[in-house]
Amino acid sequence: MKERTGLVTLKGNPVTLLGPEIKVGQAAPDVELTANDLTTVRLSSFQGKVRIITSVPSLDTPVCDTETRRFNEAAATMGEDVVVLAVSMDLPFAQARWCGAAGVKNVKTLSDHRDAAFGTSYGVLIKGLRLLARAVFVVDKQGIVRYTELVKEVASEPNYEAALAAARKLL
Repeated sequence: MKERTGLVTLKGNPVTLLGPEIKVGQAAPDVELTANDLTTVRLSSFQGKVRIITSVPSLDTPVCDTETRRFNEAAATMGEDVVVLAVSMDLPFAQARWCGAAGVKNVKTLSDHRDAAFGTSYGVLIKGLRLLARAVFVVDKQGIVRYTELVKEVASEPNYEAALAAARKLL
């Protein structure tokens, strides 16, 4: 497994990421994740839609909460050709509880808790912590990555406007 260092910190401390760097222009890795109802969902099942895929450490933390709520608001205005997916290592039950409490209905939360397939395929699994680094990937309707942001400090928010602008350009 490829290890990448010097890219991300968690509360100022450097962490090691497992998996490859995802680059603009490459095919988005297709992985299986678990939906809130415990069904298996493949990322390829959203083919034909622009996908904004966020990875967050845990929905139960303030920054992840803020980020997911912000993308939820944006998703409400983007139309049917865009899907926003928030991936974390949280259990599906915790994701469902959080969505209900937060009133989040426009973001589909998916869990990578089973085998960290998303984390290792997208290069955002934090070694030793079994958490995902904060990142945003925008994938076009054909499954090609068109935008990436690996947030340098896990406790910081992503560049919402850049990600949303990248998604809008694909509509």
